[in-house]
Amino acid sequence: MDVTRHTEGGITYFVVSNLDSQFHEVMRHQFYTEQDRAFRKGFPSEALHLETCYRNFARYIEEVILQLADVHPVPWDDALTELLEKTAGHSIDWWLGGSAALAVRGVEIMPHDLDVITDRSGALALRGVLQDELFEPVVECRDWICRLFGRAFLHATIDIAGEVAANVDDPEPTDFGPTAASRLETVVWRGHPIRVPPLDLQVRQSERRGLTERVRLIRQALG
Repeated sequence: MDVTRHTEGGITYFVVSNLDSQFHEVMRHQFYTEQDRAFRKGFPSEALHLETCYRNFARYIEEVILQLADVHPVPWDDALTELLEKTAGHSIDWWLGGSAALAVRGVEIMPHDLDVITDRSGALALRGVLQDELFEPVVECRDWICRLFGRAFLHATIDIAGEVAANVDDPEPTDFGPTAASRLETVVWRGHPIRVPPLDLQVRQSERRGLTERVRLIRQALG
């Protein structure tokens, strides 16, 4: 596997080439575009912390891929512990979504990453707090589920989604949209209060995604 970058028309592309075919679907799922037998994702060349992001990308992307592909275990609990330590003392309005939100409830599920959901100011604040760990810069998004998005690596991948769009709850509420944000519940994980979406939204979202085993585990937790 080779990692390079290049810039075209004000966009800097992080590129992974010579990647084993068994990992191609992982890259597609992470919204990397396949071109000339390589996968790339572009960011504005003026994005903050772009140089740091590329250094971290070159350093961590192989481990990111191996964790997402279930080849390596995902130390999500170490990642969450360090995230809590780094955000302590900062007034950042964030909550945990996805599979990690189930794991902190004690549901026996192995998250592939941490989905951190926040508002615009929270995403910008996390960009500063995690600037040394970012491997994709926190940048503006168009026509997507959120208005700001970036990724950091702290033992495991941390996805930062800022200002989730209201239309993600159309036609049905998701477990990461405004409806979930209005119904957050607090669980205590290793002595830390963590806000998570309600289980009924998570089970419905999992049903729509066809995640049969996850649905079974959530229903078991619901009793």
